[in-house]
Amino acid sequence: MNLGFRMHAERTPNPHSVKWVLGQEVVPSGLGVATASFTEPVSEQVSPLAAGLLEVDGVVSVLLGPDFVTVSKQPEREWTDLAPEVVAAIKAWAAAGPPALGDAWEAPAQADDDDVVSRIRAVIERDVQPYVAMDGGEIAFAGYRDGTVEVYLRGACAGCPSSTITLKVGIEARLKEEVPEVQSVVAL
Repeated sequence: MNLGFRMHAERTPNPHSVKWVLGQEVVPSGLGVATASFTEPVSEQVSPLAAGLLEVDGVVSVLLGPDFVTVSKQPEREWTDLAPEVVAAIKAWAAAGPPALGDAWEAPAQADDDDVVSRIRAVIERDVQPYVAMDGGEIAFAGYRDGTVEVYLRGACAGCPSSTITLKVGIEARLKEEVPEVQSVVAL
């Protein structure tokens, strides 16, 4: 039981997502991934934390980060109604003490990269992901072909009204600067 557990909520650019910053590690650094994203119900063996949050009526996705949890809701639901249940689910997980990711969780497989893809991934991980995570989101490389980089936007980034501007003005510009082969970036 974690008696020193503390957390606070932070607004994100997406009105349907809230980033809950916890006073403890959520996704351990030794897993080879910084985040874990869930959009479908999962068992407690996969993620006790995500399982509890996705049981809350109105919650549509959960992004677990190094020390935060971003929860996204259905547009027609109000945070004033959902927040108490979300907080209760997070506190229940923290009090029980299990890791956020259970024994049945598996990190997504990563393919071998060519030089261009390796450089794209490096820019995303080094220059983009830390800033996106500050807003409770995640950007994940999905693919590259014919000059177009494909990414997944998760957490607060998924469905965010400003994500198109961020994608084109921020991410695409940065990738073009570092990787001249990149012509455009699209979200899947």
